[in-house]
Amino acid sequence: MTDLPTPVERGDLPRPVLRYLDAHNAGDAAACAALMAPDVQVTDDGRTYDGPAAVEAWLGRATSEYTYTTRYLGAVRDGPDRWTVTQRLDGDFPGNTVDLRYAFTLAGDLVRRLVIAP
Repeated sequence: MTDLPTPVERGDLPRPVLRYLDAHNAGDAAACAALMAPDVQVTDDGRTYDGPAAVEAWLGRATSEYTYTTRYLGAVRDGPDRWTVTQRLDGDFPGNTVDLRYAFTLAGDLVRRLVIAP
């Protein structure tokens, strides 16, 4: 039998994922970085950022570069410590609208790995 991803309502996501989404949507890079494991790796737009300080610097740049709003589209649980959230971003960036998948791997109450991709 194959384990299939399980759909999840936003309110049923694990606390670190919810806190990250809320902080990211608010543009709070420091709050996002505080949720990261010491050995975190975040990949976005083909670049990987290692460690909470690099994640905070990346998010600080990303949130100041464009203005956008986000809308939760859905989520699935991919495994015991893995969750994928899909959000729609509308803003003043090239293309104006994009649906992004945020693939989280957790380590307890911290984010160990995050891959953001269309």
